[in-house]
Amino acid sequence: MQVYISILRGINVSGHNLVKMDALHRSYESLGFQNVTTYKQSGNMVFTAEDSEINELEKIISEQIEKDFGFVVSVIVLTIDRLKEIVDNNPFLKDSSKDVAFLHATFLGSKPLSYNQKDIEEKKQDGEDIDYADNVVYLYCPNGYGRTKLSNNFLETKLKVIATTRNWKTTSELLTIAQRI
Repeated sequence: MQVYISILRGINVSGHNLVKMDALHRSYESLGFQNVTTYKQSGNMVFTAEDSEINELEKIISEQIEKDFGFVVSVIVLTIDRLKEIVDNNPFLKDSSKDVAFLHATFLGSKPLSYNQKDIEEKKQDGEDIDYADNVVYLYCPNGYGRTKLSNNFLETKLKVIATTRNWKTTSELLTIAQRI
């Protein structure tokens, strides 16, 4: 059995695509997943399943959500090893001048084929920082994520991939939950 983390884009945001976590929990169990654990109300799920292709898991979860709740959401699935790598490699954690409360991870559905880094970085505001890895963008937004121009929608448009952003506390907690399973 493999431990997986799935992160759903766009549920329970501003009153749209509302899903109760107990219903989502049942939806995952109906797929045969075990040790299903939810975190927060925004579609953060940790579960175990037979070793599977990530793309296949993303597809069957998305299809099950559409069947059970009547709308399509993007799903990003990570292995516990990949999430640990993302957490361990956050370059901003090494900078003691950066407050962890303002760190975020934008998880990408795939590695961007090409993008103009200069166009993205021109949107940085005072004190902000950004760093790129294969399928994650690390953000430091000291003025608050709600005020940054480096938003999820902006990064999706510029990188031409699906994405969903989580604050660092949520990202770290997902890893902790996954490690307990």
